[in-house]
Amino acid sequence: MSRLKPSKLHVRFIAGTTPEGPVVPRRYTLTHSDSTGELFLTIGVDYDREQISGWYTRTMRDEVLAEWVEEEGGPALHVHCHVSGGLVFGWAGMRDAIFRQELPLVLESFRYGDAGFFTAHPDLDQAPIWIHFHSHRARYDQVEEWGSPAQYRV
Repeated sequence: MSRLKPSKLHVRFIAGTTPEGPVVPRRYTLTHSDSTGELFLTIGVDYDREQISGWYTRTMRDEVLAEWVEEEGGPALHVHCHVSGGLVFGWAGMRDAIFRQELPLVLESFRYGDAGFFTAHPDLDQAPIWIHFHSHRARYDQVEEWGSPAQYRV
């Protein structure tokens, strides 16, 4: 069952990127508003540093960054979540649990927000998704496979 409310997702493409390409480099920057539940997705050849440079975002570190990487077996989507370390609100276990709970919504946002890309490159719907949970605590510093984009169609 989908968790994404498409009307709450705002997508922006930045210079050098179109709904069709490029495949690599292609990066996603996803932030949200706690007060409205709106999601803000920027798709570009680099991360949207302006989108994540505000005081609140730098303190919360609850943005999710992702990128397509060309690997030996073909492209893969690598998603990065900042669980602990640096200036972060909340302890690692709590943040890890929140990220894991919200990741299906995050992945639905990437898949829905970049639907034209998957139409242009249908083979990428079967590419692996690797989630990187970044933490200074070994228990939470993990890399896990989370299926493929096709599983997160809305």
